[in-house]
Amino acid sequence: MMIRVARGLFVKGVYPLLYLGARALGTSKERLQRVLINTSNALVRREFKGKASRLLLLLPHCIQRDECNIRITSNVFNCARCGKCEIKSLIDLADELGLQLFVATGGTLARRVVVETRPEAIVAVACERDLSSGISDTYPIPTLGVLNERPFGPCLNTRVNLDAVRDALLFFCRDEKRE
Repeated sequence: MMIRVARGLFVKGVYPLLYLGARALGTSKERLQRVLINTSNALVRREFKGKASRLLLLLPHCIQRDECNIRITSNVFNCARCGKCEIKSLIDLADELGLQLFVATGGTLARRVVVETRPEAIVAVACERDLSSGISDTYPIPTLGVLNERPFGPCLNTRVNLDAVRDALLFFCRDEKRE
């Protein structure tokens, strides 16, 4: 409980103040957003005990290849599973672990998915901006953020480290009590 309070104080109080101060000093937004994501992830890993029976994997639409003719934003399971992007592997992972998987086109849709699915925990993949705002918006739901990789710049054919996603999901799927 104390760690949840600390996480809340950091996410809702300390981080916004740090953000304002650091921006005034010229620190990059992305660097500060990574601080929020990493600190929140560490606090969630210390706080969460047990197993999440309703786990949500939330992905950005930009993880799908731009030349793909099948739009998966309305239903990720429409994916042709050609393997040219990581959606196939992420669908397989969601099926293997029996969890909900959604692709969001932005923060508004992501928040709606969270409200409608009412998860006990979330693993979210996105850029620094979307993850930092999403972590703040979904508090107190335990959320682990995994940064996407942007070899072609923002919002275009992004990638994600599948091992990092699997690790985050398995963290919430473990039945053991952690100290």
